Amino acid sequence: MTQGTEQARLRVAVVGASGYGGGEVLRLLLDHPRVEVTQAVSQSRAGEFVHTVHPNLRGRTRLTFVTPDALEKSDVLFLCLRHGQAAKSIDRYAGLADRVIDLSADFRLRSEAEYRRWYGEAHPSPAWLDRFVYGLPEFQRARLKGAKFASGVGCNATAMNLALYPLARAGLIRSAICDLKVGSSEAGAEESQSSHHPERSGVVRTFAAAGHRHEAEVRQELMGEHGAFDLHVTITSVEMVRGVLCTAHVFPTRPVDEKQLWKTFREAYGEEPFVRLVRDKSGLHRLPEPKILAGSNWCDVGFEVSPTGDRIVVLSAIDNLMKGAAGSAVQCMNIMNGFAEREGLTFPGIHPC
Repeated sequence: MTQGTEQARLRVAVVGASGYGGGEVLRLLLDHPRVEVTQAVSQSRAGEFVHTVHPNLRGRTRLTFVTPDALEKSDVLFLCLRHGQAAKSIDRYAGLADRVIDLSADFRLRSEAEYRRWYGEAHPSPAWLDRFVYGLPEFQRARLKGAKFASGVGCNATAMNLALYPLARAGLIRSAICDLKVGSSEAGAEESQSSHHPERSGVVRTFAAAGHRHEAEVRQELMGEHGAFDLHVTITSVEMVRGVLCTAHVFPTRPVDEKQLWKTFREAYGEEPFVRLVRDKSGLHRLPEPKILAGSNWCDVGFEVSPTGDRIVVLSAIDNLMKGAAGSAVQCMNIMNGFAEREGLTFPGIHPC
């Protein structure tokens, strides 16, 4: 299918549609000019209107959730399931759609050994790992064109990857310390002790002091292509619903100045449709911040360099449910089907909010 060709809309179904990620996929697809949402699947909410779970979609759709057994064939199938569920049933899902996009972590890592290392168990369907293209368009655009299967992206991995990529590409990273502040929606829609309001409200709680599973995606996507460097990751929950802010302290292989950094970042992102360079000399919003990206598919990237040029601080901000999940997934769908990459994804975020 090529851009500009008049064809029937793609029939698209969403499995796991009652979660936060599934709700965001539905929100995007319902306004996408090239698709028709045919089914929203949820075992726990079957028979209920979609808007009872996603009230922002009231009046936008009359779809009701259906059970997994009622899933019919479609052109594109989005899987928005808990970790491990998609991999256990991938043969069935692959038989029900021409293209499958999985938002979970099940197919992000190409190596079965790395999957076991980071997730502590054997992969349920290892033969499928190399059939999925890692779903970060900025890195895998060429492989996504015409692909049948695309993986999800880790939200924290996306923030780190897009922060570090220009420097890794230029061979400038000797070591990097990534300190991430994240919102509560990262934990998903199901309640837990950590999401209980008295425990979560007002929190600044580090839950991954030394490493996180999403680190594996950075090692795979950056180091596999541009060479190894020392990487250290810390992730902290803060008083925020949506958003990730990655502050990456990079110790470069050689001293650099601001002019060189501008050139490096512009060469990497000058043509990217969803990466903006945010680095102003003054003003309230002179560096990236997640709040103004809520609901958008943008990643904002900015930087500062020390006076001696021996430390670069790169900041990247995303909405974890969008560029870190549903937004990148829909962007992948566009590329896989030959659509314009920005179709259905032009919402700029709101301000103030």
